[in-house]
Amino acid sequence: MKILQMSEEHIEDVHLVEAASFREPWSKQAFTNEINNPLALYLVGINEDELIAYMGMWVIGDEAHITNIAVKPSYRGLGYGKELLLRAIDETSDRGCISMTLEVRASNEPAISLYRKQGFEVAGRRKNYYSHPKEDALIMWKR
Repeated sequence: MKILQMSEEHIEDVHLVEAASFREPWSKQAFTNEINNPLALYLVGINEDELIAYMGMWVIGDEAHITNIAVKPSYRGLGYGKELLLRAIDETSDRGCISMTLEVRASNEPAISLYRKQGFEVAGRRKNYYSHPKEDALIMWKR
């Protein structure tokens, strides 16, 4: 998989991955806003000219906050999410970050497992953070 910084040309395909991954997907405009946000860093994964994954984060001072990560359903479980996450860890480390955080649905065992394997630990819980359906979020940190 080739990993690139997300640009305007990727928005349509990123939105397709987003819509296939989340019950309440972000709009195309939200992604346009993010790539124009100086605090945001968004990466896309391309496999044989097909955008199959993306992830985004905000870099604020020495911390990075992962906003979202998604892989096309037909490519899940093949290591592409891990590859993006490892690249993000490298990119943010190069920018001086010493910690990363994220929220994840408490029931999303595949994602929680991925994050734990990369050194993230559960540090808290946000009650009813998600809607449709209502669910708690686990707050995870990697320091």
